[in-house]
This record gives sequence, structure tokens and C-alpha cells, in this order.
Amino acid sequence: MLTETALGLSVLIKEKKLGVMEAISAYIEKIEKNDGKYNAFLTVSKEKALSHAKEVQSRIDKGETLSPLEGVPIAIKDNISTIGIETTCASKMLKGYTPVFNAAVIEKLEKAGMVVIGKVNMDEYAMGGSSETGVKGPVHNPWDLARVAGGSSGGSAVAVAAGEAPIALGSDTGGSIRQPCVFCGVTGIKPTYGSVSRYGLLAYASSLDQIGPIGQNIEDCAALLSIISGPDARDSTCVIEKPFEFGDGKTCDKLEGVKIGLPRNYFGSGIDDEVKNAVLAVSKELGAAGATIEEFEMPLMDYMIPAYYIIACAEASSNLSRYDGLKYGYRSPNAQSLSEVYRLSRNEGFGLEVKRRIMLGSFVLSSGYYDAYYKKALQVRALIKDAYTDLFKKYDMILSPVAPTTAYKIGDNIGDPMKMYMGDIYTVSINLAGLPSAALPCGFDSAGLPIGFQLIGDAFSESKLIGAARVYQSRTKYHLKKPEGIKA
Repeated sequence: MLTETALGLSVLIKEKKLGVMEAISAYIEKIEKNDGKYNAFLTVSKEKALSHAKEVQSRIDKGETLSPLEGVPIAIKDNISTIGIETTCASKMLKGYTPVFNAAVIEKLEKAGMVVIGKVNMDEYAMGGSSETGVKGPVHNPWDLARVAGGSSGGSAVAVAAGEAPIALGSDTGGSIRQPCVFCGVTGIKPTYGSVSRYGLLAYASSLDQIGPIGQNIEDCAALLSIISGPDARDSTCVIEKPFEFGDGKTCDKLEGVKIGLPRNYFGSGIDDEVKNAVLAVSKELGAAGATIEEFEMPLMDYMIPAYYIIACAEASSNLSRYDGLKYGYRSPNAQSLSEVYRLSRNEGFGLEVKRRIMLGSFVLSSGYYDAYYKKALQVRALIKDAYTDLFKKYDMILSPVAPTTAYKIGDNIGDPMKMYMGDIYTVSINLAGLPSAALPCGFDSAGLPIGFQLIGDAFSESKLIGAARVYQSRTKYHLKKPEGIKA
């Protein structure tokens, strides 16, 4: 049972071969037994999950059709608001904070009959690329416990890869779903900005953040994205008119007529040879399925990282100003005045990486530097978006690496922020342009670590990306391989 895909598990429940409470109990038992070595879960909501499972089972027994994922347990990244379950963004600043409302995506999950089993670890406030900056320590990659899980949605990816949850929700601000997926050998989707409500997502960078699914394969991800997408009046940036519908994918076996762009300057210096060769092999596989592959030069590549970090840090500086030690969250016991409440609470409550980004964001927004940095970054963002618009007049989608390396050892890059930031070179432009991207496993390096790739599409072209991903996963078996000790 614990080796089933999310869709497969729901089928067993629908066919009365498995009870919802039985499934939830089994996953919680596995988390309690094994998660000590992964550190993927921050909170396991056992009583609440079992209570909800009982309600879902009752609805199923009454003959209600809830969704293709009814009865399935799901792990939730700890920056998504959940009633009655501590939500901390893996930060000391929010220790003990229990929301009084559910995020829009949680409301939709519960309506669909899915059961939240707990909140998973992450980089503090989603700021990081390795899931090492959280207050409860790093998330460990199940393929090699000495290596990072990727970030910031590392706990979500590890929960799925280690079989502690069949499916999970993450958030992606500059690659935070896609990079953990390729480091951990699972599948994920960063949806188009505005297709999934951000109501209840604790903000990092509001114009870049997007919630998305992480699963064992593209079918699970597509099913979950269908549930969480759709309009929401509480989020003015959620512009989609109705939820996505992707079908069952049974007829997707060819890619005739599909034109895929391959950015040749993504495969120059800076990328490991094993990663390069694995992603180029994907282009051959997609070509063999009927797609036309054409190389091109990705424009503005040198400006993507600077523009992203200026904009993201500026928005983070603004968003995190609300954590002041007064309204909720951590308040320093050493503060003797209002000024000290602000200064000491923020200094003691935030970790080093969060403080670094707040300082950078405050600098680029300050008088005298706004025009020189922030305004120019917004202009570059517009140029990047225009460049993608032109590219999608020629191509149906773009094939790209996700990360220049496979998972590195814990501690290797945490002291070198520039090296960490450069690892986002292939992912941040998608968020700057608000585009969708699907990340899939495509091989393993000589150390046995997963390698992955991404397919990038025009806004709201998720159906095309999922169609191509279905074809690829029907022709390969990389997504079926599990870490040692975890049964396939």
C-alpha cells in the first residue's frame, strides 16, 4: 500500500480494498518510525488527520464522488496556512503560531477528500536552495543522507521520495519546487502565476510565489493541480477562470507536430557533464517520440540571477516587516523598550539567510538606490518576459536543465551565498515571467544521485507540458526507481 502512487491509492480506497483511516494510520506510522533520519516533517497532525479521515470515509461510504484523489494523505509545506496545525515557515519567529484559517488550497484539498497528515520542513521563509536554513535543521536526501534535499521545498520532495507521503504541496519562488524534485528523483509542477490562489501562503516574494504539486509521477501531479487550481476572489492575482482539466493521459504516446526549443548556452561552462548528457538524452527521447528539437540562444542569461535576487529580496524585505515582535510570533524576552522589541525580536527570531535577504532588499529599496537597482531589475524582468513571449511564437515548449549539479553535500554551499544563488540560474527566469514548468527525473550520476530536467511553457500551457511529460514517462522508467531501502 505504501508503495502506491496517489492515484493508485485512491483507486484502492474507492474499490473498498483499503479504508481511509487505515491508509492514514499506515503513513503516520511510517513517518514516526523513519523520519528521524530525513527530518522531513516538522509536525505530524495525527489526531486531526484520523478525525478527518473518518469524515472522508463516511462521505465515500454514502456514495459521494469527491475527486480522483479522495482519501489520499498529503504533506503540506510549512508556509501554507492550516487551521489547528502549527505553521512556522521553519522559523523561530513563528514558533507556536497556529493559524485560525485555512489557505485556499487546503480548503480545496479537504473538499476533494484529501487528508493533511502534517507540515514539512523547508528553508526558513522559503529563503534558500538546500533546505538547510530552517530552525529545525537540514532535510536529508533519501538517496544519500549526507546530501541536501534541495530547497526550499525540500521536506515536500523528501516526504514523497522516501515514501512518507504519496503526494505533497510545495511552493516555488525561483525554483523551490523544481530543484528539490530533481535532487530527490520525484516529479513536480510550478504552475503559471495566477492559476493557483496564494491566499493563505505566507509570503516571501508576492509577485513570484506560486503553490504547486510534488508527486511520484506526472499523473499524480496533474490530478493534484486540477484540484488546487481555479479562481479565488480573495486573491486578486488569481486570474484563472476555471480549474485545469488534463484528462487521464491514456492516449498520450506521440509528440508529432510539437516543436521544442533547446537553449544551447545552458549547456556551456558551469554545468556538470553528467547532468548535461542526461538532459541532452531527454531531447533525443522526445525527438524519437516525434517532437522537433531546435537549438537556440537563450537571451539575457547573464541578467537573470541579479534581476531575480533584487526583486525577490525587495519584496521579502517588505513582506517580512510585519514580523515585529508585537502582533504575533516571537518576541524577545530581553527587550526593555519598543525599539528593542523591534530590533531584538527580529535579530533573534530570524536566521542568517533571512536577515541577509531583508538587508539586501532594504538596501535596493532605499532612497538613492531604488532607481539604480530595483527599478532596473523591474525593467530587466519586462525584457525577460518579452523574450519568452517571442520564444513561444517559435516553440511549443523549452527543454532545460533545472540545476547545474546533482545534490551536493550538506554544509558545502551554506557558507557561500553567491555559489548557492548561482545554482538557480536555470529556474528563476520562469518565475520572473510567471510561466509554468514541469520538472521530471531523467537519470542518475556516477554516485547514484538523481538528475532531472524541466519543460517550460507559455502562460497557462500546463496541458501541453503535462502531455509531453506523460509521453516521456511512458517511454522511460527513471521516475519508478526508489532510493535504497524504499520499495518500488
